[in-house]
Amino acid sequence: MLQEEVAVSTRTLQWKCVESRVDSKRLYYGRFILSPLMKGQADTIGIAMRRALLGEIEGTCITRAKSEKIPHEYSTIVGIDESVHEILMNLKEIVLRSNLYGTRNASICIRGPGYVTAQDIISPPFVEIVDTTQHIAILTEPMDLCIGLQIERNRGYRMKTPNNAQDGSFTIDAVFMPVRNANHSIHSYGNGNEKQEILFLEIWTNGSLTPKEALHEASRNLIDLFIPFLHAEERDTNLEDNQSRVTIPFFTFQNKLDKLSKSKKEIALKCFFIDQSELSPRIYNCLKRSNIYTLLDLLNKSQEDLMKMDHFHIEDVKQILDILKKRFKIDLPKNKFSFLNPLE
Repeated sequence: MLQEEVAVSTRTLQWKCVESRVDSKRLYYGRFILSPLMKGQADTIGIAMRRALLGEIEGTCITRAKSEKIPHEYSTIVGIDESVHEILMNLKEIVLRSNLYGTRNASICIRGPGYVTAQDIISPPFVEIVDTTQHIAILTEPMDLCIGLQIERNRGYRMKTPNNAQDGSFTIDAVFMPVRNANHSIHSYGNGNEKQEILFLEIWTNGSLTPKEALHEASRNLIDLFIPFLHAEERDTNLEDNQSRVTIPFFTFQNKLDKLSKSKKEIALKCFFIDQSELSPRIYNCLKRSNIYTLLDLLNKSQEDLMKMDHFHIEDVKQILDILKKRFKIDLPKNKFSFLNPLE
């Protein structure tokens, strides 16, 4: 069981895991509580967390299968018990765990007779199959089955597009959501103005994430969404061509940093998130996958550290260095980094 305390005004919020179990390789369950909350706060948090758990967490799955010998999705192949459609549905059920960026290729090449399971998938590096016993097909004759697969990481749900399969390629309904279900309930206690609430959160995942990991990821994504409102500054509204246009301000990080004493700089840097800068979405996603969320996290890395990250190029490092110099007058060393050097 896990428990943490967070100070909020004069209250101390406590969250803990009150139940955790593994029903199967593809079904994890966790139950968490957060308390004490003021009247109405539990519902606010519960609704937001449920939506974030179901819609904001990224997952990995098979999105396409290809075989030149397959004429149509609803056709059958001599020597295989399942129809092509049934094989595609079985591929849809395979649960993957990864931190890959973009799409990757995988394949199945096996000779019958025998059972074809997820264990027979030749997957790219850093992609793990959660349940290798997942059934795909049964080969009843001495024949070769070769299928090319496309693996992708994304969020939400994407329905397959109509495909005439002239090239033997078939799209698969993509269920990227690692959270199968999430519920929240509220217990109230006390009287009148002293009434308080306890929030209960129930989370079921597909095994690619634990419920605790899903809760952490959903919380982080919610924070990322609300960060712009914390730093927004009012600007005059310009009226052009009889249309109202609101200019979104650049965040004046350097002005804020100049007003802070050196003893407070480290604390301040923890509050500046990398998504507030002018980094491209691809660079931001690469940094996030390496657990770099704030400016302080970034300053604890060297240029050499960044180059070791997956899918990172020298042009990406140059873009980061340009932004740091322009907005913060800070540089990253090529090798070892000391936190105090750039701030002194």
